[in-house]
Amino acid sequence: MAKLFSSVKNHVLVGLGVGLVSPLILGTIAWYLMHYTTVFRKADLLLIGCVAVNLAWVKYFNNLNKENITRGIVSATFLCAFAFFFYKIMQEV
Repeated sequence: MAKLFSSVKNHVLVGLGVGLVSPLILGTIAWYLMHYTTVFRKADLLLIGCVAVNLAWVKYFNNLNKENITRGIVSATFLCAFAFFFYKIMQEV
């Protein structure tokens, strides 16, 4: 897998894309589980788990010495965390 991403250019926008797409895909699966199963009905923390996957991406790209991609992933992680915060606030109202 290292050869797959080693040729990716070291840009912040690439990291922002990776950092937004991976939680989005996992978030849609978590949203489906939360709305269509009874076991996960109140499991909002699944969404935080989807954002936590970005930690693996940060470690991976940091080992490849792609610092700008890592910065983009961290930025996307903060954006997703703020989105989760507003989601929780809107559920309380």
